[in-house]
Amino acid sequence: MTSSVSSAELRGFRETQRLAYDCAEAVAARLAPGVTEREAARMQREWLRERGVRDWFHLPFAWFGDRTAFTGFRVPLEFFPTARRLEPGMPFILDLAPVYGGFTADVGYSGCLGANPLHDRLLTDLAAHRELILREVRERRPLREIYEDVERLMARQGYVNRHRAYPFGVIAHKVDRLRERRWSPRLFGFGTQALKGLASDALRGHREGWSPLWSPNRRSDHPPRPGLWAVEPHLGFRGTGVKFEELLVVTDSRDPEESAFWLDDDLPHVRRRQEERTAV
Repeated sequence: MTSSVSSAELRGFRETQRLAYDCAEAVAARLAPGVTEREAARMQREWLRERGVRDWFHLPFAWFGDRTAFTGFRVPLEFFPTARRLEPGMPFILDLAPVYGGFTADVGYSGCLGANPLHDRLLTDLAAHRELILREVRERRPLREIYEDVERLMARQGYVNRHRAYPFGVIAHKVDRLRERRWSPRLFGFGTQALKGLASDALRGHREGWSPLWSPNRRSDHPPRPGLWAVEPHLGFRGTGVKFEELLVVTDSRDPEESAFWLDDDLPHVRRRQEERTAV
């Protein structure tokens, strides 16, 4: 396998990603009626800080109810946690991106406070997007075309593409290793180290004909770039949204299975899908 990321570094990224998902599951288990988005975001920050996290790609987000589908979002400030309170049967999304030991993770966790058949159906249908993305990255399809195929699959399923609402409409962004620091300044909730890294990649990509932001525009009209990508397909239906976010590894290998793979298959949404298949 030829990659800009070594096996030891992959272990570091995997450990940080698992730490982030452990945090999401721990906080999700503590959510109860009346908890606000701001409180859920604070719970994530405190959980990770107690375990040594001092830097962030971005501070944790929490979205409840129709905000999981970004209903009415028009400006970036609307992504930040609000006083919206969780209610029984209400969906939620936790999105967190810690940096630990210089390794970055950016994860998305979808849950629901109690039973919600619609939410369950969306989570089941979301699994097909994980499979589609990996298959087409291995085929070295242009990122822009893969993005469009994800959108077409959502439309066939009867859903709306909600990652279009993100800044620049991205479905993914490149992730690099950062220098380990005890504390890093932030800008609008994003770590300045991470922003500088993206800016550097954007400048280099502009010269070389690629982009660190996987979007529907022409700058993503190129094959997958080797490295790590935080991928987050996000689908919505009538005020309910679900997504996952996890790291995809892309290499220069000619072996299809080694040319691209998800960094870790032992994640909550993957285990859920495996349990569904076992039950059939």
